[in-house]
Amino acid sequence: MADDTVARAMQAVPRTGFLPHGQRSLAGSDHPLPIGHGQTSSQPSTVADMLRLLRVPRRARVLDIGAGSGWTTALLAHLTGPNGEVLGVERHPRLAEWAGDNVAATGMGWAHVTRAEPGALGVPRPGGWDRILVSATASRLPRELVDQLAPGGLMVIPVRGRMLLVERRGDGEVRVSEHGGYRFVPLVED
Repeated sequence: MADDTVARAMQAVPRTGFLPHGQRSLAGSDHPLPIGHGQTSSQPSTVADMLRLLRVPRRARVLDIGAGSGWTTALLAHLTGPNGEVLGVERHPRLAEWAGDNVAATGMGWAHVTRAEPGALGVPRPGGWDRILVSATASRLPRELVDQLAPGGLMVIPVRGRMLLVERRGDGEVRVSEHGGYRFVPLVED
């Protein structure tokens, strides 16, 4: 890993504390690991790739969709710093509760995890989100998430196995670029 802010965040917030006890000895392996309920903790190199694409600035307002164990939520909180705001969303109630406990244990009070609202995708906020990270593959680029981006905001989302970077310009124009192939659990797009 290059010596950069993402690498430093991953050193400061190791995956170990965000895995079930039986998986913790494997935390350093560059593989997805099961966390229960058919979900996985993404492999560290994939997480690093996504975070580098997202270019999270200090003080950003960030939405983390598919928070899983809370590891990406905590990494995003480390990147935003204490003047940021990070909301992790997880659809599985038990995972959402566990992720919330994991994130709370980091002491980064500007980050929280909540259960996703049934039938809703994302969490609209006044002014939009500066960054949105989606850790589940979509069948299409969800317009409802693009609409939740603030002007100048970025979203990283896998769609049909391709990693997309979505940029919402200040004038509202949206640009989409592809950045390689990845495998994720499916995004539920009610």
